[in-house]
Amino acid sequence: MTLGEFFEIIGRSPNLILFYFLALPLTAFLAGVLGKNEGHLSPWKYLYSSVIFLVCVPGIFAITLNIYLFLFERRSIMDANLYTQVLPIILMLITLWIVSRNVKFEEIPGFNRISGLVIVIVAVLLIMWIMEKTHIIAITFMPFYYVFIIFIALFLAIRYGLKRMWATPNDNNS
Repeated sequence: MTLGEFFEIIGRSPNLILFYFLALPLTAFLAGVLGKNEGHLSPWKYLYSSVIFLVCVPGIFAITLNIYLFLFERRSIMDANLYTQVLPIILMLITLWIVSRNVKFEEIPGFNRISGLVIVIVAVLLIMWIMEKTHIIAITFMPFYYVFIIFIALFLAIRYGLKRMWATPNDNNS
């Protein structure tokens, strides 16, 4: 099964994905109601951590997919699949907003790993986009040290993102 076939199946039968993406903000809302001002305590912060990971991984994937489709494939925004390209992003933002009303993100275990993942993905996409857009002719007109500085900065961003993604919660360096 290819990714395109998977998206096609979801488009034909969206009930499961709708249940998944509506259950996560509802869970965060109910946790906020039931554990009011206790989001930083042990059972609630792990529930919030699970909800955030379950909503952010598809949301980040949808953002990455949209960037890829619109920048590299040059697809029209009118061809965007609402279930796989729009819904995960909107419900990720709504869920993060609901969670942030009850607990600070710094108190949620593993949240720094999500932000590190986003940094790595953005840096890798920028490298891919620069490599696609620059041709041998374009690089010869730009001084080589500019190209070198840009790539060093992007690799440092990837390293920083990986460091944040794999840091333990007690690290002060992250």
